[in-house]
Amino acid sequence: MSGYERKNSIGNSITVTKRKRCSISQSSDNVYEKSYRKESITLKPHRPLAPGSSRRSCKPVRPSKSSRRRRKRTKEIISSSGERQWVFSATNFENLQDKVVLVSYNLLGVDNASNHMDLYYNVPRKHLEWSRRKHLICKEISRYNASILCLQEVDRFDDIDCILKKRGFQGVHKSRTGEASDGCAIFWKEKLFELLDYQHIEFDRFDMRNNVAQLCVLEMNHEDPKSKLSVRPSDPRRLVVGNIHVLFNPKRGDIKLGQVRLFLEKAYQLSQEWGNIPVAIAGDLNSTPQSAIYDFIASADLDTQLHDRRQISGQSEVKPKKRSFRNRYAVSAAVSTSGSVPNVWSQEELQFATGGQASTHVQHQLKLHSAYSGVPGTHRTRDQRGEPLATTYHSRFLGTVDYIWHTKELVPVRVLETLPTDVLTRTCGLPSEKWGSDHLAIACELGFVND
Repeated sequence: MSGYERKNSIGNSITVTKRKRCSISQSSDNVYEKSYRKESITLKPHRPLAPGSSRRSCKPVRPSKSSRRRRKRTKEIISSSGERQWVFSATNFENLQDKVVLVSYNLLGVDNASNHMDLYYNVPRKHLEWSRRKHLICKEISRYNASILCLQEVDRFDDIDCILKKRGFQGVHKSRTGEASDGCAIFWKEKLFELLDYQHIEFDRFDMRNNVAQLCVLEMNHEDPKSKLSVRPSDPRRLVVGNIHVLFNPKRGDIKLGQVRLFLEKAYQLSQEWGNIPVAIAGDLNSTPQSAIYDFIASADLDTQLHDRRQISGQSEVKPKKRSFRNRYAVSAAVSTSGSVPNVWSQEELQFATGGQASTHVQHQLKLHSAYSGVPGTHRTRDQRGEPLATTYHSRFLGTVDYIWHTKELVPVRVLETLPTDVLTRTCGLPSEKWGSDHLAIACELGFVND
């Protein structure tokens, strides 16, 4: 099968490359925990007491109204920018026994950050240091109690693998082809899953740039209540997990669409090979929820002739402090789906997008649902489709490009709410004191529908 490779790893025959020795200590984690506490607590110096007075006799001074308002406002900012909250589905899925927590996270590649400093000119240099960010990222992942991780822009795999291995994860990594140093990685909790099959896609083999994607078949283990050991049930749960980082270039919508199409085709084929098992895919699609690419994933069909390939991903630069966030994307959506075609698709562009089909339509066979759209949210964090208002923020863009999709055999039990856009825009951009990447991790708990 040209274009993508497969590694069968039944019987624990996974090949592990030699990894560097870890140089990470527990004490460094504590340093960052202290820095969080300093962020939200301000200590005022004690005023000296007047001669002959005591602290007991001092009457408390009631703050002025303006002072109380300032304190209330500060408290709101701290609480709003603190911990992210899980929100649950409107349907009660407590009776589902088999559930997995899937996290998708673009880590911001070290080389990508250093080569695009114009995106982070407002961000303090210390917030971009990998030695600091890797701890923030891994501690954040631990808070979500993830069982499966789909990571993008991974160019320090040894560092991440070393930390996560101590926390019970095993993973596979695929670097981008060409000169780029970053890639994608999928991790899973070793006691919860066994890897049955692994494939990766190198899109340059189809002349569609140097991006890559990954596909794993994972089988769930169950813990024996008596021995507390992982055991394989007679009818185990299996699922395909896909991870992708789509090309960024907005003008090459033909290649972006072609990468998504090929990725979904391979995910469907792998699902069929293993008995029509459920599929969950995640990643950075470099496309907005109002885009034609999003519609293609959701509806499984797209007529390329109704869209300008340069607008098909819905991307455009956004200056959040000067323009309304939601109004901006209303304009982007109108341009992308208005039916006006400023340019004509060439035969080569149609070849990339459709895979050489005679029709101008692009189709896929997976019936996918967005995890976030399946769980109600608030207007502060969600758009009209139910997707997050923002999953990434730097000096040129504030918006959503990260997603988790699943087939009907899986249902979203809960999702991790993102941060409100007004909270994000009060920062100098991401990464920040608290968040280790210019993307926010997205997460959901998916339950297997009972047979």
